[in-house]
Amino acid sequence: MSQKIVTRFAPSPTGYLHIGGARTALFNWLFARGHGGTFLLRIEDTDRARSTPEATAAILKGLDWLGLEFDGAPISQFERAPRHAEVAHEMLARGMAYKCFSTQDEIEAFREAARAEGRSTLFQSPWRDADPASHPDAPYVIRLKAPREGATVIPDKVQGEVTFRNDQIDDMVCLRSDGTPTYMLAVVVDDHDMGVTHVIRGDDHLTNTARQVQVYKAMGWEIPVFAHIPLIHGPDGKKLSKRHGAVGLEEYQAMGYPAAGMRNYLARLGWSHGDDEFFTDAQAKEWFELEGIGRSPARLDFKKLENICGQHLAITEDGALMAELEGYLEAAGQPALSAAQRATLGASLGFLKTAAKTFPQLLEKGHFALVARPIEVEEKAAKALDTVSRGILKSLTPRLQNASWTREELEAIVSDVAQAHGLGLGKLAGPLRAALAGRSVTPSVFDMMLVLGRDETLARLEDQAA
Repeated sequence: MSQKIVTRFAPSPTGYLHIGGARTALFNWLFARGHGGTFLLRIEDTDRARSTPEATAAILKGLDWLGLEFDGAPISQFERAPRHAEVAHEMLARGMAYKCFSTQDEIEAFREAARAEGRSTLFQSPWRDADPASHPDAPYVIRLKAPREGATVIPDKVQGEVTFRNDQIDDMVCLRSDGTPTYMLAVVVDDHDMGVTHVIRGDDHLTNTARQVQVYKAMGWEIPVFAHIPLIHGPDGKKLSKRHGAVGLEEYQAMGYPAAGMRNYLARLGWSHGDDEFFTDAQAKEWFELEGIGRSPARLDFKKLENICGQHLAITEDGALMAELEGYLEAAGQPALSAAQRATLGASLGFLKTAAKTFPQLLEKGHFALVARPIEVEEKAAKALDTVSRGILKSLTPRLQNASWTREELEAIVSDVAQAHGLGLGKLAGPLRAALAGRSVTPSVFDMMLVLGRDETLARLEDQAA
């Protein structure tokens, strides 16, 4: 593409960042980054009653966690109100908009009469073609003069060619009687002034597009490329809501999904590249095109999300994984790791990350690295520590005192002791797991011994051999 690509994500700060909004942001980011373009953030904070600084902070935090860095500073739609009003007056001067003095009561009376007569309730203002000389000295709104004949056709990159009959498009209000702009006008002015070339957003905006296009035409502005993406549904095929589980992006961080896995999964939710399910950011940026987005709503599948996250955990570099793990603990409201825990867990990541799909699973498997002596043994594991087993552990400890602490030698010593008691190596694994971790399900006993080191391993064995 010869044109420099500019995309934007434009959330309203009236609540948490919805997972659907996060996917919209991701698609805009991927498309811009894959084409060497610009990805902008606009906070649509014109609803002053519902917009909150906390919600704006949550949006920024969510994008930061998901790794979707935007270019430049966030733009506040509210702060651009004078510019929006300026465009409304310019359309008025061009004869593409008009002053409408109809009151709310008059508009409602028109609609009631239309309903009674079975006509369209789309308001047709008597002021559309009125002589300015007849204008009263009264409050007015500025309405766009929408075409009444023919059709408006939107060539959409996802939905195909979408046609709206112009007699179904109203003369929308652009400027209210108090001089404040409407959302419908503000969006178009902002997108134009920000140089947005591609508007990628939810298909719930499709009908808005038919109205917003009229503003571009009225101002003689270039119309951007539109791509309206289907919404995300729950596993049951119904619109995603809280009854399906988490819908806010921050909840997914607090549930322990790694960001790379979330990016991969959300990209795959409604977009495809052949049969590829698991891919890196670099591949996603290279492959992502609007034509790959399907027209049907995507279904959230937590099992698939977990599987993809597990694959990303396995390939993440240990230092980055530890940093994200600590971010998870903070998001989940859990205590931070101590220096000792960080060191022991960090040394275990090589084998822990290949056996877990989420951070809670990784921490569960890494339990042995997080606990301090004396180890509390859970009930199920305690059953492996009968009198005979404790005796075997007692005979094992002197043999380990002078071991070279390599995996091969540790395996050989434990195997020897097991054989000497007429047991297979597997029979000794249970008591060892209980002594080293206090659990019946753990990583390999030899992996744990190597990480814990000679002194800590012997101390834990001696505690239980007593």
